[in-house]
Amino acid sequence: MGQRRPWEVDDGLWERIEPLLPRVERRFRHPGRKRLDDRKALCGITFVLYTAIPWEFLPQEMGYGSGMTCWRRLRDWTEAGVWQQLHELLLAELHGANLLDWSRAAVDGSHVRALKGGRKTGPSPVDRARIGSKHHVITDGTGIPLAATLTGGNRHDVTQLMPLIHAIPPVRGRPGPPRRRPRRIYADRAYDHDKYRRLVRAAGITPVIARRGEEHGSGLGVHRWVVEGAFALLHWFRRLRIRWEVRDDIHQGFLTLGCAIICWRRLKAHSIC
Repeated sequence: MGQRRPWEVDDGLWERIEPLLPRVERRFRHPGRKRLDDRKALCGITFVLYTAIPWEFLPQEMGYGSGMTCWRRLRDWTEAGVWQQLHELLLAELHGANLLDWSRAAVDGSHVRALKGGRKTGPSPVDRARIGSKHHVITDGTGIPLAATLTGGNRHDVTQLMPLIHAIPPVRGRPGPPRRRPRRIYADRAYDHDKYRRLVRAAGITPVIARRGEEHGSGLGVHRWVVEGAFALLHWFRRLRIRWEVRDDIHQGFLTLGCAIICWRRLKAHSIC
């Protein structure tokens, strides 16, 4: 048997996604052409996520429908909150399997080009003022993304520290109240502001943030490298390396879907072991 292509949605992931999809009843009178199967449309969406191919060039011979059909499903499912629900569901399963490390978290931001502009873009100070966006991610102690946000390329990383913390959903999966706060949070010098240290402590989290002006070699990289690994996994999806979407909600949908797929891979790897 040939190896499954990565954009093909396997049975386990589909079993989790299908109940989350909004139901669309077919009209009784004038039903029109039969609606494309949701699973095939999802494969078309993940194909674009993995390859970054333009929607209009989605190969028809793959059986995933037209690019515009897949785009419309992505739009509708993003507006319905499907990707966020899927991410929360998989985080709960990881938590139930004791695969989330709540003892610490790591946070960072990464710049991407935004070649078509749109909302949540801006001149990047690290890319000669070219228009771009920033992905901001917070992970648990093992590198599993807990939340991800999108801003303009000119937004400072520290401005997203508290929004990222608040974006961590209540993670269920084990007896007792849901978890949503790590014990400590690790960050680099970009987050070195006493105001935000106070805000983090007020949220019940201990900040461990490198200070500007001090020599490198603090040892924080031992804990912070996991968020860099999460960015490497996210940007392995070619559609996330460069922002092609004018609509920021569509790109945010891709970003959240990428986080969910990373969680699914970790969960599946654990079940195989």
